[in-house]
Amino acid sequence: MAHHLTTSYAKDAVDLFRYYKRLAERAIEQCSDEGLFSTLDAESNSIAIIVKHMAGNMRSRWTDFLTTDGEKPDRNRDSEFEEPPRNRVELMAMWERGWKWLFDALEPLAEADLARTVTIRTEPHSVMQAINRQIAHYSYHVGQIVFLAKHLTAKATGSWTSLSVARKKSREFNTEVAAGRKSQR
Repeated sequence: MAHHLTTSYAKDAVDLFRYYKRLAERAIEQCSDEGLFSTLDAESNSIAIIVKHMAGNMRSRWTDFLTTDGEKPDRNRDSEFEEPPRNRVELMAMWERGWKWLFDALEPLAEADLARTVTIRTEPHSVMQAINRQIAHYSYHVGQIVFLAKHLTAKATGSWTSLSVARKKSREFNTEVAAGRKSQR
C-alpha cells in the first residue's frame, strides 16, 4: 500500500480498509478453489467461512450505520459459520457485497460525523470508535485468510508469491524504495 499523508481520519480509515481488502484478495487469488474451502482441523474455519462471516458482519455494521444499531436484529451470526458459499464466484460476490456496504457507509462521512454516537449491541460508540473496532476485526480475519491461503497454496503447489517484503529481501526492498523516492523528487 502506497502511503499517503493525510490529516483526515475518515480518509485514512477508508484507505486502511482498502488495503486490507486488497491484501486478502491477493491471497485469495493465489489459493486454489479447493483451498478456499479447506480447513486445518475440525475446529478451524475455511477462507470461505471467514469471508461469509465478514460479509455478514459488514452488512450488520454498515447498513444504516449512523441511524441503527450495528447488530441488526435479523443477523444470525452463528449461521455465518455454517454452509460456505458453493464456489469462488459466489464467495467473491459475497465478499464484494460486504465491502460495498462498508464503503457506501464510510465514504460520505464528514469529519464532523466522527464525534457522533452509534450503537453496537446497544453499547454507545463514537463513530471513530466503531470504525476502529471494525478495522481491528477485519484485519484479524484478513490475517487468517492470508495465513490459510499461504499455507494451503504452498502445501499444494510449493510456491507462494509474497504479499509484502519477501524473506531475505529487506535490503533490496529498502534500496528500491529509496531509489523510487529520489526519482519522485
